[in-house]
Amino acid sequence: MVKTHILVVEDETDIANLIKHSLERTPDFVVSVATSGDAAIRAIAENPPDLMVLDLNLPIISGTDICRRVRGSSKTAQLPIIMLTARTDEADRVAGLELGADDYVTKPFSLRELAARVRAVLRRRLQGEASTPVFKGARLTADFDAVSVAVEGVPVRLTRREFELLRFLVENRNRVLSRDRLLQRVWGYDLGVETRSVDVHVGRLRAKLGSAGSQIETVVGLGYRFVE
Repeated sequence: MVKTHILVVEDETDIANLIKHSLERTPDFVVSVATSGDAAIRAIAENPPDLMVLDLNLPIISGTDICRRVRGSSKTAQLPIIMLTARTDEADRVAGLELGADDYVTKPFSLRELAARVRAVLRRRLQGEASTPVFKGARLTADFDAVSVAVEGVPVRLTRREFELLRFLVENRNRVLSRDRLLQRVWGYDLGVETRSVDVHVGRLRAKLGSAGSQIETVVGLGYRFVE
């Protein structure tokens, strides 16, 4: 059986080994560990993983620099990344997601929750994405097959997660989507996993869409809705 290779990049050996043993309870996971930024870069080049759990505070090369390098290379641009860090400020979370991380977990964390998030990200990667038609609104134009978004004719650059969020909202336009629904369909999470990823991503998406951002409405107590 071909196993899923996960690279854990964490400079605290005890934590790294704890994550490794926890994840390897899943029979088809095999986990390797790198305890510094330069070791992580070598590990990615020598044996590319299927997913990386990446601490931000690393010696030699920081986690943010590693993420930037991974996303900047055509060979690793699609590598799923879950950031793991003690930083709890919203600005740090936003910065990590903006760099292209698929998720962001803060210390202290639940090993069970981390494993659930790993499975969710991998599940989305395996499922792939179905093609969808072009959406043309008064201000927003989105060609989801071509991964192209423009507002009033001006191209807009979105992260992968922002693009997926916009697509699901548009596909279900004029319908209220709960945070749980978005977490399941866009993030692939199991029910019961708590995260502010939805709110952070919606905020960033609205800002990037400018005049079209107001089409993503907050329905208090229920979730979000894209309106035409």
